[in-house]
Amino acid sequence: MPGLSAEVAVHKLGVRHDAIPVKQAPRRMRLEIEQQVISEVKKLAKAGFIREEQYPSWVASVVPVQKKNGQIQICVDYRDLNKACPKDEFPLPIPELMVDIASSHAIFSFMDGSSGYNQIKMASEDERNTMFRTPIGIFCYKMMPFGLKNAGATYQRAMTRIFDDLIHNQVESYIDDLAVKRKVKEAHLYDLRVVFERLRRYNLKMNPLKCAFGVTSRKFLGFVVRHRGIEIDPAKIEAILDMP
Repeated sequence: MPGLSAEVAVHKLGVRHDAIPVKQAPRRMRLEIEQQVISEVKKLAKAGFIREEQYPSWVASVVPVQKKNGQIQICVDYRDLNKACPKDEFPLPIPELMVDIASSHAIFSFMDGSSGYNQIKMASEDERNTMFRTPIGIFCYKMMPFGLKNAGATYQRAMTRIFDDLIHNQVESYIDDLAVKRKVKEAHLYDLRVVFERLRRYNLKMNPLKCAFGVTSRKFLGFVVRHRGIEIDPAKIEAILDMP
């Protein structure tokens, strides 16, 4: 993935000048988890998302999280760094309004960003502040990692610039969730062609495993949207339905 151009979006931390750098202690993990973390670190380094560094000021610890498919995802505990960063006030869309808008359409296509946040570059002067400790060394992110404060706002800003004239018309975008919608089914292919051309122009990549094209209903932002309205995602209310 080549990543988005810096003209579209770049993530800046804006660490306060009076902030005192914090070096977190390493976390213990089982051997089999450690091996999976090492494998994931090597994969990120090979992809060019991270690079090795020395003489750190800020150091965060790694928190391995198991995903639904059984794979280990590397999460970094950036809580100390986040406290030293001001809040980006770029407005995020209101999910309830987006679900209401989408529910009145007859056909949908849903897409999800591939390694979403890793498609936006870190500002070069802030790369060293993202250092984290692994069993095979200290690394920092060249691309924007998940877990940083304001990462969602930076991604939303990028999506707003990319789909500027399409938002609320053919497209609804909430961070890395993208929904293409149409009231007339026959025009949906034209909308998809426009969206794909826009994705290609800006090098924004989607994850095919999380995409669904030409469907009449699907989960979107926690709700099931369909032509006749919206329904609650059954997984969200499972505990209530099963309550004696």
